[in-house]
Amino acid sequence: MSILPILTAREVLRRLSRAGFQVVSQRGSHTKLWNPITGRSTGVPLHGGNTIGRDLLHKILKQAGLSLEEFLKL
Repeated sequence: MSILPILTAREVLRRLSRAGFQVVSQRGSHTKLWNPITGRSTGVPLHGGNTIGRDLLHKILKQAGLSLEEFLKL
């Protein structure tokens, strides 16, 4: 497994939307996403221009059911 990249929250949202996830709601700075095809859901914090750490990105990908290779191809 390769090292997870450090990405901005907007880039993570963009890639998840390409994977079929839709924004369900947003409360404060956290966006909830849901994929109607797989039934999986996840959340992404949007704290300004800050980046998503590697640990959090790993948890988001696990909740979304995406492998790192699938995510990077999006």
